Amino acid sequence: MSQTQEGIAELGVAEAVAAVRERRLTARAIAEATLRRIERLNGPLNAFRLVLAERALAEAGLVDAAIREGRDPGPLAGASYGVKDLFDVAGLATAAGSKIGAEGPPAVRDGVLVDRMRRAGGVLLGVQVMDEYAYGFTTRNAHHGATRNPHDLARTAGGSSGGSAAAVAAGLGAFALGSDTNGSIRVPASFCGVFGLKPTFGRLPRSGSFPFVFDLDHLGPFARSVADLALVYDALQGHDGGDPACVARAVEPVSCSLAAAAPPSRVAVLDGWFHEMAGAEARAAVAAAAAALGARSRVTLRGAETARSAAFLITASAGANLHRRNLQDRPQDFDPATRGRLLAGALLPADAVIQAQRLRRSFYDEAMAAFRGFDLLLAPATPVPAPGHDEATIRIGGDVVPTRPNLGLLTQPISAIGLPVVAVPLRTAAGQPIAVQLIAPPWREDLAFAAAAHLEAQGLAVSPLAAPC
Repeated sequence: MSQTQEGIAELGVAEAVAAVRERRLTARAIAEATLRRIERLNGPLNAFRLVLAERALAEAGLVDAAIREGRDPGPLAGASYGVKDLFDVAGLATAAGSKIGAEGPPAVRDGVLVDRMRRAGGVLLGVQVMDEYAYGFTTRNAHHGATRNPHDLARTAGGSSGGSAAAVAAGLGAFALGSDTNGSIRVPASFCGVFGLKPTFGRLPRSGSFPFVFDLDHLGPFARSVADLALVYDALQGHDGGDPACVARAVEPVSCSLAAAAPPSRVAVLDGWFHEMAGAEARAAVAAAAAALGARSRVTLRGAETARSAAFLITASAGANLHRRNLQDRPQDFDPATRGRLLAGALLPADAVIQAQRLRRSFYDEAMAAFRGFDLLLAPATPVPAPGHDEATIRIGGDVVPTRPNLGLLTQPISAIGLPVVAVPLRTAAGQPIAVQLIAPPWREDLAFAAAAHLEAQGLAVSPLAAPC
């Protein structure tokens, strides 16, 4: 691939849109260059499960036709992207990382957010590898292989949206759509060094995506800059009646394309669980972000550990309920790592699950009390930078603990109460990616975006392209 083609494939969202609108590039040229880059780099990464070249070129052609005819091609005109393997894509079975799903009937239409991307001028490149049924933090999949970190192929990309984050980090698309139930956007964003958004629960409709846990599932985007993340998020917003959690009166679109907006002045660092369970690199990232945001206060949410336990219980029981029939009829077709946790969830007593729901509410009330004094809360996204693929354990708080279930211990409490979070990538002293969470009150994604833009402008938040080989 020539240097010119490399440069085209590496364009971000805003750059691609500007080039297409100004007729400096065609959407087809961007799609072709990106498909070539995927062909060259996806092998070692394993970010895409399926590449949809024919669809990508067709969608790019529609954007180019709109430009030629003087019609508005949409706010994402020509920007290429991929989706996690749990979004409905017309004509494909929605596999959700599973063998069982891959053998199911094809989707008859695109999911709501995929359709919104098409209408906005986005160009779909394909579907991306994930942990089976979104139950994991490492994107190690018995059916489709492991996704590797584009910054270091020996390390995990995180999960369960690991293919989506790795693709964006490596320039295999300008952005991607993922999902976050317990941290599945924020963990891979941290490990792969990209920006990620988990919006308020109910903000973006989940219609046309494969579920995991109704009470905890969120959909959201990845991108390599705050401006790009905001452009995509703004195009995704809007009510859809197909998702009962997407309440019309609560999801009026709020533009987050506010890179010049002043950051919130009342920012506090989360102490307690969020400090004790973070390693030295994670603490250093929070300290740097706090200094840049003028955050001198610290807040302890005493129920964080309990909320994390509640999220574990709700996740396991809801997942087991969802997959009960296949666990009975086709247990051999599950990823063994997923099957064991789902079977354990099926054995949980109802009393434990009901109590977990009560504890969620208590922790939500505690967080709302903190927001009476502050506009934004700051915490690490992961306890450590990306561990190696074969590291079965990590050290946290002086203890050696299993890697896979503990990579999300700082994201799970926040997922459990549905707060909006922008994951902002920083760098350790050794140059490894690691992110902080900018946590806002419900429906105030704009506050997190403004703070993220400030960190980016200060040079702390960076998402350089990785070049795996």
